[in-house]
Amino acid sequence: MHVEPYTVVVPDAVLDDLRDRILRTRWPDEAPGEPWSQGVDRDYLRDLLAYWADGFDWRAQERALNRYEHRMAEVDGVRVHFVHHRATGGGGIPLVLNHGWPSTFVEMLGLVDRLGDRFNLVVPSLPGYAFSQRPPHAGVDREFVARLWHRLMQGLGYERYGACGGDFGAGVATGMALLQPDRMIGIHVSTAEMSPYTGPGTPPLSPEELAYVDHIARWDETERGYSAVQSTRPQTLGYGLSDSPAGLAAWVLDKWRSWSDSGGDLDATFGRDALLTMLTVWWASNSITSSMRDYYDNRWHGTALGPDDLVRVPTAMAVFANELVPEGEPPRSWYERLYQVRRWTVFPRGGHFAAAEVPDLLAGDIADFFTEPR
Repeated sequence: MHVEPYTVVVPDAVLDDLRDRILRTRWPDEAPGEPWSQGVDRDYLRDLLAYWADGFDWRAQERALNRYEHRMAEVDGVRVHFVHHRATGGGGIPLVLNHGWPSTFVEMLGLVDRLGDRFNLVVPSLPGYAFSQRPPHAGVDREFVARLWHRLMQGLGYERYGACGGDFGAGVATGMALLQPDRMIGIHVSTAEMSPYTGPGTPPLSPEELAYVDHIARWDETERGYSAVQSTRPQTLGYGLSDSPAGLAAWVLDKWRSWSDSGGDLDATFGRDALLTMLTVWWASNSITSSMRDYYDNRWHGTALGPDDLVRVPTAMAVFANELVPEGEPPRSWYERLYQVRRWTVFPRGGHFAAAEVPDLLAGDIADFFTEPR
């Protein structure tokens, strides 16, 4: 496997074009009713974009990103970007840190800062996100990525390793455990991404499990519209998001507000510089459309879990169910249908983007799980 250094550098021309597009944004009329009731508040977005155009220092953020060891590897013909951090003093436990959507590798860097003394950390960008290539064919589902990450880790010289993740990253970690359990020390999952098989031959759902399934169905009715579009027409949506910084920011930040423990205040929860660093990575790499194909590929080309799909490696479930729009707290029994749950922790703070919201809590749980005696 060929691996080479990589440096995050956005050309001046791209930044100049971004600023010009922001300043020429054609704004829609203001939505009636309460702010945010029909989507991202116009006043908030106008103010944020004004700062993005005149005030936000991308070059300072770029320097901060490049303090990490970025690499590019050719893995089965796919160019994969990743951050590789080796534990100080050697002997670290190898871990893959997986992000999800709508996020990037940037979200996971706070975990590198907190775990880097004890772990060898590989933080890949999912195919089609940021600086990783997405193969030019359909079928790049969770299993495809899980197989790719096994090749990446073994190509880096790791024989056994763990995996952590939320959102699609939780699905990839699950796929890694299902594909090559002998390679896996364990997995740590921070959001409820994969639902267990509940078809013929499985025990009936408990009252707590039925209540959880009902809650998810009601959540889907009001919050799942984005997924319906991205899993059917990602290309159509992509034209607008790739062309308009305002459109990109609105589409992404709507989810960062709703799915986080934000109390409705994005700036207080994450900070504008952090949000705009993420958005600039999306914009400069022009990867929002390819990232949304995750929804298409997993819906139409993914393999559904069956009755024999059981994760037999030790699993930690960190439950951060404190979203602004609550997705619900899964009962432990629901996930014991799929995973060998060794650690179950329900946290009083933190939501979908726990690595960015409460990195100390998440890093502590990961460290405790992977360093406890087996």
